[in-house]
Amino acid sequence: MSERLWDIPPTWEWSRIGELGNVVSGGTPPTKVSKYWEGDIIWFAPSDLTGYKRKFIERGAKTLTKVGLAKSSAKLMPAGSVMFSSRAPVGYTAINTKPSATNQGFKSIVPHDGLFNEYLYYYLQAAKQIAEQRATGTTFKELSGSAFGALPVPLAPTCEQRRIVEKIEALFAEIDKGVESLQAAKSTLDLYRKSLLKSAFEGRLTADWRSRNPDKLEDPETLFARIRKEREASYQTALADWEQSVTKWKENGEKGKKPAKPKKMKHETMQPLLSLFNVPLPSSWLAAKVVTVLDIVSGATPKGINSCNGKGIPFFKISDMNAKGNEIELSQASLNLSANEAQALGLVVCPAGTIVFPKRGGAILTNKKRRLCQPSCFDLNTMGLVNQTKTVLQKFAYYWMLGVDLSAIYDGSNVPQINNKNVEPLCFPICSPDEQAQIVRILDARFEALEVLQTEINATFARAEALRQSILKRAFSGKLVPQDPNDEPATVLLERIKAERTVTSRKPATRKHKAAHR
Repeated sequence: MSERLWDIPPTWEWSRIGELGNVVSGGTPPTKVSKYWEGDIIWFAPSDLTGYKRKFIERGAKTLTKVGLAKSSAKLMPAGSVMFSSRAPVGYTAINTKPSATNQGFKSIVPHDGLFNEYLYYYLQAAKQIAEQRATGTTFKELSGSAFGALPVPLAPTCEQRRIVEKIEALFAEIDKGVESLQAAKSTLDLYRKSLLKSAFEGRLTADWRSRNPDKLEDPETLFARIRKEREASYQTALADWEQSVTKWKENGEKGKKPAKPKKMKHETMQPLLSLFNVPLPSSWLAAKVVTVLDIVSGATPKGINSCNGKGIPFFKISDMNAKGNEIELSQASLNLSANEAQALGLVVCPAGTIVFPKRGGAILTNKKRRLCQPSCFDLNTMGLVNQTKTVLQKFAYYWMLGVDLSAIYDGSNVPQINNKNVEPLCFPICSPDEQAQIVRILDARFEALEVLQTEINATFARAEALRQSILKRAFSGKLVPQDPNDEPATVLLERIKAERTVTSRKPATRKHKAAHR
């Protein structure tokens, strides 16, 4: 007897996936044998359904040859089969439009007559959580073929199955319209953020403030000279600290790496550069290469880092940047080091306020930037900008960096990478500290308002998804459309399917005989 997970109408019947069609598993031929691949047989992997939202799918990224199909456990399924990913992750669903096969990450069903494949498609979407609960495994969860075949299905009469699908799609279409509007609103917010930053660092955001506060403006040459003086003083302090560290290192028998000597700041004269956005700056502003204003620091992942268990100095990996918010907190670090461990490994400890961003790999395309809230180290996939001056406000530098598109500056190699040479020439606009503070105040207020709007949009997205699930729940409880007393009951449908399966199973297996030549 099938499980009864919830109440259903009298004309419905609880059944199991395995009773309603043929369950088909997939397979993969050896990937290094070229003759098995790039043939005419469509073949799917769960990755083909990543981010895929449509009901029907025509083809995947790869194809098999007939020999490749024969050399694997994959089976060719007819068009109209319902595919369900059974691992990594569980729950991707689609209907193939052409005969095709899958890899072992799918459990698919070829429905019997009387079972509307689109009804089953939507039910499997509704039953994703049920399937996940029945999956097993440690490294990743997987739903076995027997567990998939045993999944309970509330079976409606055939005609009602079609009415249910029609109603689901009508309601989903209305939700989709709302989601499109939300997507447009989200895109508008993103554009506004970029426009706001552009306006801020071209000097347009504070044009009125400058006209009202001419006494708070400073001569650009004076600003630049002060920045250089502050950076030079910072370098001399770092140099003195280094000399003390080297003396201590020698006294301790030169154990561990020799402390790295601080790099001298680059001295360049002020140049009449354009801003980051290629427009002239206000007369009271200057633009300098970022390397003459901020220190550029590349992270490192030295051997032995994972065995550290000290406390006090966080060590961040690029994956830690996925944490919500703009500032990376101590609790979000992959591990922590003591000062002695950091020194022994030759790591640079960057101060609070350091702006970190991806240096290598696909993470660059996320365009994420974060600020360290306490002195920290970071890995080789991460780069940082350190502000050693008082003339440049920390938050001002951070907002400037938010306006830099990382995807526009990385080296175009097979593995995206940002090096010092890509960052050094970036143009950093500078104005008086009072005007910087005004820009930060305006951006703080407007970004806070944008964050509120963004939160509401995200909440509405979540409500839209919850509404979809609510519709599916009503659909498969028999509450979405009225029952028709003239419909053939699901019990009759099940009996017919059972009889057809019995007839099929009794047919003698066909054998291939060599033709007799007479």
